[in-house]
Amino acid sequence: MVARHGGGICAILLGDSRADVLGDLQQRFPDAAMIEGDHQAMRLLHKVVALAESPKTTVELPLDMRGTAFQQRVWQALRNIPAGSTTTYADLARRIGAPRAARAVAQACAANHLAIVIPCHRVVRSDGALSGYRWGVERKRILLQREARA
Repeated sequence: MVARHGGGICAILLGDSRADVLGDLQQRFPDAAMIEGDHQAMRLLHKVVALAESPKTTVELPLDMRGTAFQQRVWQALRNIPAGSTTTYADLARRIGAPRAARAVAQACAANHLAIVIPCHRVVRSDGALSGYRWGVERKRILLQREARA
């Protein structure tokens, strides 16, 4: 599901059912009004789907990334990780100049509303194991496999 605020995408949510995704959206944005069938939103949704299907494709999307200054730094660093690559929470913390903040980096990933375009799925544990993805470890595995094949 893609949600927008003004002209920018404020949420890209993944789920197993429409009810799951709607529940997630309502929890994250309790005061939001739901407008279905909006043509601009549908165009954005098609671009997000194209990006999910071809992860190495460049797709320009207007984003409304709301978060703390620290979260913004983490999310921007995540956007610089190429499709098909992974990093660790500790390495990402070092990249943003906060080498002791691996746990805070993980929390910033958990606060991410923009699945796929802020690729938190590219962050793995120090031992290389998959863990801690807001939309499920199995979905994280599938996204990484798709990127590796692209």
